[in-house]
Amino acid sequence: MSGNISRSPKKPGVAAPSNLDDICVAGITPFTTIDFPGRLAGVFYLQGCPWRCRYCYNSEFWSMPPAGTRVPLEKILHFLAARKGHLDGIVFSGGEPTVHERLPVWMKAVKDMGFEMGLHTGGMFPGRLREVLPLCDWVGMDIKAPFSLYEKVTQIKGSGEIARESAAVVLASNVAYEFRTTVHPSLLQESEILELARELSTLGCKNYVLQMFHSEHCPDKELRENDVPAAGISANLRQTLKSLFPSFQVRE
Repeated sequence: MSGNISRSPKKPGVAAPSNLDDICVAGITPFTTIDFPGRLAGVFYLQGCPWRCRYCYNSEFWSMPPAGTRVPLEKILHFLAARKGHLDGIVFSGGEPTVHERLPVWMKAVKDMGFEMGLHTGGMFPGRLREVLPLCDWVGMDIKAPFSLYEKVTQIKGSGEIARESAAVVLASNVAYEFRTTVHPSLLQESEILELARELSTLGCKNYVLQMFHSEHCPDKELRENDVPAAGISANLRQTLKSLFPSFQVRE
């Protein structure tokens, strides 16, 4: 996900498709080259997330609607109309997009306007994920930890088994994807990263990314005060992970 989130400007009215009139967009990134591989894209950040991941840098979107921010529908429609022919796709991010029952309707409405669909998810709702995958051209799924250790990151009991199910759903879908894990030594030791990588490889994951923790906007004081550089990932671990996945990278 990227920064530069826009939340307010006003433009003249545009007629609203009825299937978008309740869309819960809390913020918009108008242009990104990093959130949807190979595409120029915009990002819609949907309000609401039931997990409390300690390193989350979008914690402002945790509260469920009607709490939190809501971008006016008028602005969303103008954004989409103005970007037709200029952006390849729109990424639904959050928060957690799949928390919303209406996500399939919203995604289809935007796709029908001619945009490719990207999805950022933690995999909290496997059933809804399965429902929207046919609409997706690419999925980025955050894999937090070895599935038995998920609660250490999400602070939610049982989250690991839910995430495992969602990972399997993505892998079975034939939709292009990226699994990525945020690394902080207070949350994941090298042995645990390797354990997780082996779990993902066994599931059939081919595309895996380790991404470095960044302290900006992190709600957890302990993690912010114990930030460390990417050099904490040893050359031996990097080499081992390269051998497990056809596509592997460390994103600084």
